[in-house]
Amino acid sequence: MSKQTLSFLNLTLITGRTIIQGTLVEDKLTKSYLEHVSTLRLNRNDMKKLGLKSGDRVEVKGPGGSIVVKVQAVADVSEGIAFIPMGPWAEAIVDPETDGTGMPGFKSIPVTIAKTDKPLTTLENIYGEKEPIFNMGQTFERKAEGEIRRITDVVCPFCGSLCDNLIVEVQGNKILKVMNVCALGLSKIMKSQENRVPYPMVKVDGEFVKVPLEKAIEKAAEILVNAKYPVLFGWSSTTVETARLGLELAEIVGGIYDHCSTFCHGPTALGFHEVGMPKSSLGQIKNWADVIVYWGSNVSEAHPMHPSRYSYLSVGRHRKGKRDRKLIVVDVRTVPHARHADMFVKVKPGKDYELLVALRLLVQGKDLEVPEVAGVPREKVVELAETLMAARFGVMFVGVGMTMSGAKEKNFEELFLLLHDLNNISKWVVIPMRGHYDVTGADMATIWTTGYPYAVDFSRKYPRYQPGITSTADVFLREEADALLSIASDPIAHFPRKVAEAMKKVPIITIDPKWNLTAAFSKVVIPSAIAGIECAGTAYRMDEVPIRLKKVIEPPQGILPDEEILRLLLNKVKEKLGVRT
Repeated sequence: MSKQTLSFLNLTLITGRTIIQGTLVEDKLTKSYLEHVSTLRLNRNDMKKLGLKSGDRVEVKGPGGSIVVKVQAVADVSEGIAFIPMGPWAEAIVDPETDGTGMPGFKSIPVTIAKTDKPLTTLENIYGEKEPIFNMGQTFERKAEGEIRRITDVVCPFCGSLCDNLIVEVQGNKILKVMNVCALGLSKIMKSQENRVPYPMVKVDGEFVKVPLEKAIEKAAEILVNAKYPVLFGWSSTTVETARLGLELAEIVGGIYDHCSTFCHGPTALGFHEVGMPKSSLGQIKNWADVIVYWGSNVSEAHPMHPSRYSYLSVGRHRKGKRDRKLIVVDVRTVPHARHADMFVKVKPGKDYELLVALRLLVQGKDLEVPEVAGVPREKVVELAETLMAARFGVMFVGVGMTMSGAKEKNFEELFLLLHDLNNISKWVVIPMRGHYDVTGADMATIWTTGYPYAVDFSRKYPRYQPGITSTADVFLREEADALLSIASDPIAHFPRKVAEAMKKVPIITIDPKWNLTAAFSKVVIPSAIAGIECAGTAYRMDEVPIRLKKVIEPPQGILPDEEILRLLLNKVKEKLGVRT
């Protein structure tokens, strides 16, 4: 190969979580967060091809647009792949099309990368703003008074693992210390008083004005009642009780009720509809599983406590940790937990479906007549199939690496068919690795109420479900929605830029404890208490087991839980529409 410096490279972009991004995700307007999510990671050999060194600027062009960012050389990204953490810069270049699934293309994205002297893309550039986007979040000071209390069995309200063994030391109304917690949960709990929405606000002539809660509720109700096709989005970082009220509100206003599954495990649900999904509890896995597969899941950075509590490092009744379990990792890059794997299978981006088809053929007793499949040598594919068939109790922990790229829902149809084949030989189950701590609960509440998991349309006064049509990204891409209620989420920061541009055109209501990018573009902002810290409630773990969240401190004066805010808003909407309560 020539050592001549190239003017550009065509690479495959992968977006995803990192542990740093996770610890800063609720403080998106801080310098640390913005710098982290605006840095592109490349393999050193690809850096050399372009004549780059860490800190240089590159222009990245993708299906959603282009950005200029700094570049960094890293060892865990293979040649031909570029990686950028999820955030506004990633969303500015990803593919907004959902291919009829509701899931935009966040992974396996074809991009062109070239060295440039152009100025770095700013947050304001991404959202087309001429003025700075201000952070109006404030820190609430808490006093440490009286005796120190130790609260045990606290549930961590960060990810779908819902670790329920935290110990929190509290003095007065201040959290002093948290034990048995990962970096993600520690950051959320210890920084819970930072970047808070200080009071209800309504935007008047382009400026936020402090108002009483009653007036904010009145304005929010007015927006929803006057809208012909509102979208009510979020629900995955709050309680099931709140989600149930949200469903009633969506039905009354004739809008769409959607939550974070639409860009998380929506394709998993679509595959489940077609084939069925063999499930179990995490407790069963901890006690019985001898072969554990993480497929497209960066568990080390997205769910750090998962391996030691439920998986290959856990000690169960019949399994004693790593020494009597086999760990298999399937991913497009060398994720941190791959170092502990008995077998690491590096698959080409977007080629998971091909590998799954090959595994099914081998499990069915057929042969492979090709030297490699999806970038994996034939011998390794055969070894993987034999290991799966030899399991006594196996589990597939599947992440968004499979939902966000390639065949999307077809990946899961093939995965579930593979598990059905394996269950003729031994016992196999699957657990989707859920990100937000109650996204499973949002699924559950929606299924109980409507029969559907997400993207439910009430515009005809009865529930309809057509992902790709009634899902949030698609509705906004078609510019059909005329209002947005965002609760316990930040869709403008996490949806592709073209979707965010459409969201900015409609009146937005934000209900959230923390200031975020969606709040910055809202007409109404209402602060809420933090579930699992300042108020109790119910959440569902990733294995569909309900867990009761504890309250450890009092919320700031005058700030209510999401559930109470939703009840006030629901009653006000009913009053305006003349609906009997």
